[in-house]
Amino acid sequence: TVLILGETGTGKELAARTLYQQSKLADQPFVPVNCGALSENLVESELFGHRKGAFTGADLDHKGLFEVANGGTLFLDEVGELNKNIQVKLLRFLESGEIRRVGETEPFRTEVRILCATNRDLRDMIKKDEFREDLYFRINTFEIRLPPLRERRQDIPDLARHLLARAARRPIDQVALLLTPDAVDTLLEYNWPGNVREL
Repeated sequence: TVLILGETGTGKELAARTLYQQSKLADQPFVPVNCGALSENLVESELFGHRKGAFTGADLDHKGLFEVANGGTLFLDEVGELNKNIQVKLLRFLESGEIRRVGETEPFRTEVRILCATNRDLRDMIKKDEFREDLYFRINTFEIRLPPLRERRQDIPDLARHLLARAARRPIDQVALLLTPDAVDTLLEYNWPGNVREL
């Protein structure tokens, strides 16, 4: 289990995808989920699935994302957005490997590697009783901190050339001269609050 920390736009999902591609699970599913975008009423069903009839509108059995990712990797982006009820269920999975669909009584096992990311300060959230400390220790087996762009300004020229080449759909050497020394100086002087995404 890996926890990727960094401000918004620093490339947390890119880091997660790279970890997945370099792992032994690279031929298995990679399932990214933005925890902050899940509806609070449906988050449990989205992650763990539900049985037909478990609640109003549950007309069919539904596989949760843990089941979809079985054998592969589930990337929980913005894990700090999960409510305490779901945090308990995630902790149970990390401890036992078992999940239980909404509306079912029997749990079942899934083999899923969990990668988590957040731009929130989880230690501060623990102090405010917004995030479970036991879950924090479970997801933080290995921590990767992605520094903001303002702390790694030396990367800006290369990143700018790469992004320009990608936008132009051309090799870097064909677009490199488009970034004049004055343009590079201007890029280096800016603070980049949105980090690489803004660049």
